[in-house]
Amino acid sequence: MKPRINRGDLIGIAIILLISTAAFAFRDATIAPRAFVALCAAPHAPLVCIPRHAVLWAQYQRLFGITALILGLLAFAFANRPLGVAALAIGTTAIINYNGTEGIIGAALGLWGWLEARSPRYHPPNQLPGDKNARQ
Repeated sequence: MKPRINRGDLIGIAIILLISTAAFAFRDATIAPRAFVALCAAPHAPLVCIPRHAVLWAQYQRLFGITALILGLLAFAFANRPLGVAALAIGTTAIINYNGTEGIIGAALGLWGWLEARSPRYHPPNQLPGDKNARQ
């Protein structure tokens, strides 16, 4: 049985690419340049400094990595595609924002949960088809 990519998988991949690209572009445009440090420290800082400070605060508190890890564990435990997509998206955002350890583990568990949700259902010959995935 060959696995086929369906519409839900393509939407999930598009969401992950969109969020990862947006996180990288925001970091590259507002956090990495040294000019923004002085600009945001000025008395009348531009409005872009508010999300910049929020992202930096979340990065220092390791919220991106912890969120990715929690979503990845939930996706793995329940073999759920939307949770897996969320774990991968937040996990790549965590890696971009230097929360790599938890981000990679959360993304890996999210991918595993996503693949488990896509796996063929197991039906023993003496039982009626159920809704359990291959792991159960």
